[in-house]
Amino acid sequence: MLSAVTLVARPQFSVASVTCRAHHTRWSEPDVHDDRRLVLVRRGRFRRSADGVAADLDPTVGYLGAPGQEERFAHPAGGDLCTSVTLAPSLWAELGDILPGGLRDGPGGGLGGRSGGGRSGGGRSGGGPGGGTTVYVDARVDLAHRRLLAAARGGDVDYALAEGLLRLVAAAGRAAAPPETRPAAAGQVVAAAREAILADHPEAGALLSLAALLEVSPYRLSRAFSREMGVSLTRYRNRVRVGRVMERLEGGECDGPAGYGAHDGCDGPGPHGGCGERRGHGSPGLAALAADLGFADQAHLTRTVREHLGHTPAVLRRLLTQAPAVRRGSAPAPAVRRGWSRAVTG
Repeated sequence: MLSAVTLVARPQFSVASVTCRAHHTRWSEPDVHDDRRLVLVRRGRFRRSADGVAADLDPTVGYLGAPGQEERFAHPAGGDLCTSVTLAPSLWAELGDILPGGLRDGPGGGLGGRSGGGRSGGGRSGGGPGGGTTVYVDARVDLAHRRLLAAARGGDVDYALAEGLLRLVAAAGRAAAPPETRPAAAGQVVAAAREAILADHPEAGALLSLAALLEVSPYRLSRAFSREMGVSLTRYRNRVRVGRVMERLEGGECDGPAGYGAHDGCDGPGPHGGCGERRGHGSPGLAALAADLGFADQAHLTRTVREHLGHTPAVLRRLLTQAPAVRRGSAPAPAVRRGWSRAVTG
């Protein structure tokens, strides 16, 4: 069963939250859309086939749907929750100044798409995750996605949310593009590695144990993953962990009295975090979060978050938890639609 909540609707764009509760391994009947959609997975995973090319989609890989594409979906892992951003052709054309060259003429080559031998932006057509046009959702895209949803909850559609939408499209366009198509066997190994990391399998805590779990050599796994995804296995795993940090901070974890916890610019090591200041160091909440997510310590977590997002956890918490001010002319309450005639995710 598919249900959708329209979060925002404007003539040039719309944002919807789409929940699919289906659980089937077979492909759905083909469907053809006439719109341009950026679809990002918030929870769960599923498969999409676009024009005969299949993709495994999860919170680290989304897709761009182009007009005229024939799509099929399968849900072997159960239900999922996605955000679907639909752009009018006129808005797409106006975004040319923030999109890589391969995207300015439309999404036929993909959002950060790859068609043939060229490379630009954050996804590609064919190969790797596959499925027509896929978008690698790095930590910056994930953060832009979360901030877009926060802006939708705040109600300021015409400014805060519009800016959030532009941030999201720009971040997706800048994301690393996977390289060319690889043999099916390599794709299967990479898909299994992604699944183990996303599921936080105990053996996914180290490269050697993950390779043993998948019954491949560590060298082959590392090489295949980099070629398939366009990022190293280490960076992908850290991107997943940074996503979990954002989810926990967004949920209010590590909140405490004012001035408590590592402050901006502090990496945490040493008696005062190595910065010579005495205020708010060594937050037990952040240290516990680091240990829970498999980081060496709080400083390791902070360095990793900063590397992927350019922010410390303290700044990140503010970005994720401070709702934008509501302006006049806010959008009406979201409308719920059930049983769409056209599926967004399956």
